[in-house]
Amino acid sequence: MDVIYIVGPTILIAIVLAAVWLDRWSVPVILIALGAGILFGSDVLNLWHFDDIELTNQVANFALVLILFHGGFSTRQSDFKAVALPAGGMATWGVALTAVATFCMLYTLFGWPFDKALLLAAIISSTDAAAIFSILRRQPLPKKLASTVEIESAANDPMAILLTVAVIETLTFGASALPSTVLHFAWQFTAAPLLAWLLARGALWVFNRLSPQDRGHYYVLTLGIALLVYGLAQQIGSSGMLAVFIAGYVMGNRSFVHKQGVSNFSAALSTVANIGMFVLLGLQVFPHRWAEIWFEGILLFLVLTFVARPFAVWLGTVGMGLGVKEKVFISWAGLRGAVPIVLATYPAAAGIAVGEEVFDLVFFAVLLSVAVQGSTLGVLARWLNLTVPTRPRPLFNLELVTMAASDLDMIVIDLPSPQGVPGPTIAALHLPAGAVIALITRGGDLIVPKGSTQLQGWDQVTVLAHAQEEEAIRSALLQGFPSTLKATVDTASNKNLNTT
Repeated sequence: MDVIYIVGPTILIAIVLAAVWLDRWSVPVILIALGAGILFGSDVLNLWHFDDIELTNQVANFALVLILFHGGFSTRQSDFKAVALPAGGMATWGVALTAVATFCMLYTLFGWPFDKALLLAAIISSTDAAAIFSILRRQPLPKKLASTVEIESAANDPMAILLTVAVIETLTFGASALPSTVLHFAWQFTAAPLLAWLLARGALWVFNRLSPQDRGHYYVLTLGIALLVYGLAQQIGSSGMLAVFIAGYVMGNRSFVHKQGVSNFSAALSTVANIGMFVLLGLQVFPHRWAEIWFEGILLFLVLTFVARPFAVWLGTVGMGLGVKEKVFISWAGLRGAVPIVLATYPAAAGIAVGEEVFDLVFFAVLLSVAVQGSTLGVLARWLNLTVPTRPRPLFNLELVTMAASDLDMIVIDLPSPQGVPGPTIAALHLPAGAVIALITRGGDLIVPKGSTQLQGWDQVTVLAHAQEEEAIRSALLQGFPSTLKATVDTASNKNLNTT
């Protein structure tokens, strides 16, 4: 049977069909992809025998480049600034605290071998952006809480990768390599951001000066830039994964020609890479080996979920204004996923004796994390009274496809709660000169904008205007809604009280 052209497509189609059917129960698509890989693999249906750990490592690295680039590209600067301290802290020292707590528990309390405990602690220290995004964006959470968890998950992978590489180098070359490992670690964290910023700004310059007739050339250019950033960073001994994330972040927060198309292309690549990578990793797993490691796998999951992650959250966010409920939720939202499984292929690829056992344990713990934590996040949010009224996802949208330099953009504004509350008519709005309301989405309905059209709470309004006019447009649209007026009055009252 032709594996590439029959079994492979069958797996992908089955994943999509299963994902659509299981969507009502909020089952993450990455869990479905993992299950599909295991099902079609050697231990079950035996339709695709795959046990090449080195090829898996190379393909998974390629997929991670695409995933991390889009993770940076989709991270908004305004969102990051609002939660920079807790999200940035958990993405750096939070990962280190998780690794330290996990290692101490496994090595000191349970007596696991030093190299095994150290590798596991570093590899499984980061949360997974794909799992978090696919689950949290179904949950109606406060914006600050959701942004904290999402940005942490998108930004913490480079730290875990650096820790894993440092541990592998130390175990491979011995304690004598520790000083050079520390210097290498520092070099990776300093050189990668600088290189990424320079290459990203160069890429923006190229985008804004090209005018190809074929839009597909922009997509080829995007792919080439992401891979080049990674490759050059690796070539100079820096962190390619950190560099590609930062390059995506710089590009995603700047205006350039055909940005919307690039964003859609990057999102599609990331989705394909995520699903394909999890299928490949599922094929690499042989469940019959779990009979020997299932108890240790459960223990690793329990240590990580109930000790290491809460320890990192509560200690790593001291003085950052997070309440008890928020910290409990963030602790439980530490889902593991793609990156730990990919990193689990590194020890075996490096020839470390416990590499195969480490991979099996990490995979088992990740499965438990996605299944247990992923399926109960919504329940926990409701139990903690953290949920907010949810908006229906708009069924319509407009994109501005630009093939030349322009500061015009499609600005999307979500009107405030409560749903259906009457607002101003379009004719009464004081929009900047030249700004045009192009689309109004109201639940499942498409509203044609006219001067007499009255806006309502929870409408999503798309405006064609100059990008720098976004705040003025937002202010004009939000005026006249009860919740906005009340917030304005409350703010003014607080100022008056403070002055008196």
